[in-house]
Amino acid sequence: MTKPLQITLSVCCILVVLAVVFVCIYFTRIKTINSVEKITDYSDGYNIYRMDIEYDYSLDDVIDYGITDDQSMIDAIVKEALPLLPVSIEAPDFGCTAFTMKDTDGDIHMGRNYDFMNNTSAMLVQCTPKDGYESVAFAALDNVQANDADANIKQKLSTLISPFVCLDGMNEKGVSIAVLTLDSEPIHQDTGKPTIATSLAIRLVLDRAATTEEAVELLKGYDMCASGGRDYHFYITDASGDGRIVEYDCDSETRDLVATPTEAATNFYILHKEMAKPNQKNGIYGHGRERYDTVLDIMKQQEGNYTDETVWTALKAASQEPNPESITSNTQWSINYNNTDLTAEIAIRRNWDNVYVYDLTTNQMKKVE
Repeated sequence: MTKPLQITLSVCCILVVLAVVFVCIYFTRIKTINSVEKITDYSDGYNIYRMDIEYDYSLDDVIDYGITDDQSMIDAIVKEALPLLPVSIEAPDFGCTAFTMKDTDGDIHMGRNYDFMNNTSAMLVQCTPKDGYESVAFAALDNVQANDADANIKQKLSTLISPFVCLDGMNEKGVSIAVLTLDSEPIHQDTGKPTIATSLAIRLVLDRAATTEEAVELLKGYDMCASGGRDYHFYITDASGDGRIVEYDCDSETRDLVATPTEAATNFYILHKEMAKPNQKNGIYGHGRERYDTVLDIMKQQEGNYTDETVWTALKAASQEPNPESITSNTQWSINYNNTDLTAEIAIRRNWDNVYVYDLTTNQMKKVE
């Protein structure tokens, strides 16, 4: 055998091995992108999609990567979701309103409006992690450059990042969580604990918390690094109705984590509620007090008679039309999470007559008639 032939055979063997490795890594990822399904077909091009995450991800590996800023968070997510491929994404921003209530049947609900100035499609992400709880969550596809998620392979591959950029969700234990933006300086704790970024906190709670109390304790175990150049707080509820807002106190030099019981939250510190006036900016203490008051007024008016319709009345009343001067205007989706029967009703971009319901127990989705 001549030397050139030996070299050729060696190269071929290496290529075969690389091909086998690639197929092994991407087999379940290919199954995942093949599960992408378009649910609506709106003329503006922004729709609801759904997908089932078939590949095994390691949240611990993402966190252990060493998150110090937006780029390191992105690098960690891409390494886990899209190994071996050159893909880039942008760190997202998050607006919103969230609230909890118990209806006349005893079911616990979390209502959630996601408000953000950039138009986006919504991806329903169903996850069944090997060592965690099954969950449903929603990602803004604009954040991964995949608004037309089933259009081509590039956009489908981008959706593999979805588990790590969800903005709200609910798990099989009836724990719901939503992230909402604030106007304070972005938090970057450095106390020696492992560091977690904003949307990774959503995934952490969905995968590992069975109660609101467990969620709070989980978050206490990490330093928080706010992503996207903004600050945030997290609204968390569970099947018992324990609703709390997790905030990193803007008046604390060490930005201490404080979990405050509350029925609702928008874009101001519940911890410093007295500092937030409606219909105006309130410096580091935030804005959106008028939406908070609107939700509580509706809850007070219908107290003792809460139903699914109460949730939707509050969501509609707190929703927002586009305002180019406000990053937290323009309601992109509205969701009624039922922490008791494990369903999620969703309408996007204020299309109130087109509500879809997802059942976490059966992994089925249909239009509400």
